[in-house]
Amino acid sequence: MRKATCAAEAKQLTDIPNIGKAMEADLIGLGITTPADVKRMDPFQAYDTLRDPMGERHDPCVLDTFMAAHDFMNGGPAQPWWHFTEQRKKLLGQTK
Repeated sequence: MRKATCAAEAKQLTDIPNIGKAMEADLIGLGITTPADVKRMDPFQAYDTLRDPMGERHDPCVLDTFMAAHDFMNGGPAQPWWHFTEQRKKLLGQTK
């Protein structure tokens, strides 16, 4: 599956780099159904809202993926989600 190389090419969620079928399902479950929704979303709020059936948060790499997708849709380059791990840790005051 070919991924978009810029935000304007993203016509569906799975066109966005780092967004596969599972992440697409998570976003749709949050009411984020289009690339334009990803552009407008708050990655931290979306991650906080995303809980498993037991009320637990997902792995922090999901937040990194949301950050990567949001950045891409706002004009950033396509980057692997793990390029956002350090930024997430700094923003949340995490050391590990």
